[in-house]
Amino acid sequence: MPTPPRIRVVRIIDRLNIGGPSKHVTWLTAGLNPEEFESILITGTVPPGEGDMGYFAADAGVTPIVINEMSREIGSRDLIVVARLLRQLWRFQPHIVHTHKAKAGAVGRVAAFLYRWLTPSALWLRPRSCRIVHTFHGHIFHSYYGPFKTRLFVAIERVLARLATDRIITISEQQRREIGDDFRVGSPAQLRVIPLGIDFDESIQPALAQPAPGLRAEFALGDEAILVGTAGRLCEVKNYGLLLRAAARVCKDSTLEPYFVIIGDGHLRPELERLVQELGISARVIFTGFRRDASALYRDLDLVALTSLNEGTPLTVIEGLNAGRAVVATAVGGVVDLLGAQQEVSGRLTICDHGVGVSGFDIETFAEGLRYLIERPQLRQDMGARGRAFVRKRLSKDRLIGEIEALYRELVGAAEETAVQETAAMISK
Repeated sequence: MPTPPRIRVVRIIDRLNIGGPSKHVTWLTAGLNPEEFESILITGTVPPGEGDMGYFAADAGVTPIVINEMSREIGSRDLIVVARLLRQLWRFQPHIVHTHKAKAGAVGRVAAFLYRWLTPSALWLRPRSCRIVHTFHGHIFHSYYGPFKTRLFVAIERVLARLATDRIITISEQQRREIGDDFRVGSPAQLRVIPLGIDFDESIQPALAQPAPGLRAEFALGDEAILVGTAGRLCEVKNYGLLLRAAARVCKDSTLEPYFVIIGDGHLRPELERLVQELGISARVIFTGFRRDASALYRDLDLVALTSLNEGTPLTVIEGLNAGRAVVATAVGGVVDLLGAQQEVSGRLTICDHGVGVSGFDIETFAEGLRYLIERPQLRQDMGARGRAFVRKRLSKDRLIGEIEALYRELVGAAEETAVQETAAMISK
């Protein structure tokens, strides 16, 4: 019996910059069963000021096809990007085109739509059999741009969902409600929740390779010091100004004198360093810069903090929970799902299974959330243990790959069934 042809997948992301999406697309490209799937990754270039995670793809054996003109912002060069994507699609002839993030989701789905319909069979309304999938790792429907630009992007997403998308993947149930219910992008039949996954071994291996105990040794901090940490790009949506101002309140009021560790880099670093000076907390804030071993550094933290204005499912929270660390976070996007079941509400703080959720972006309220867990070491430990068990059970890389493979099989099978039905109908005529 002949072996069935492999399912060909083209995956598109705008750039492999620092963050969870770059790891996500790398794991999927490298991890799909090679006996059943053949996949390529297409990406743009990382601009100056953003850390490049191309090394991560290389380490996984993934060599992306790079389209230099593909960047984050919309511009006239997008016509070139669409043309070059279309060329790659004609060459590879995919069964699935899967786009990730907003920019690649726009140009990638336009190219996939054209690939579907620029064929002679379109004359009798039979496009190429190619299914289109888009993953929202977050969304740009608030906290990124002004009102006009935001409304424009929402309108574009609604059109793309209607004309050029078979499945829309959200990475948390909360995000599905925001995108499908609040912003009315896509239909219920299109939306599918597939949570992120992480490589549990990744955070262990670097630690085993380093004899030094990590952050505490590097910055001469004793075992008794309390370390509150976060990791990510130093950009506006991460709202690090709130974290630093809340840190100043905590350092002023608390006798425990915690340290705040910011792992990552970005264009806002000089501005944030000036703010630290103005707040008078230079001795209590550490900027590590971009670190390839970031996932291993959580083991030295006592608490993970996140102050984002908008999130999908933040990798820093997942990695922190995987390390057994409780979390204090603004209750945005998929953070709500990661914090776990609500235990009690104390003012604007929501005490959950895995940490504390903070409603709104008030400095004093976030500082209160930090103090709440800094002063309760046993509660931090209990929350961290529950969070680690939660992540290990539900958010593995293997589970992610398995669910994506199942979705691809479903879509390709549906396409084949449709083709058979259309052929039968033509014969009967």
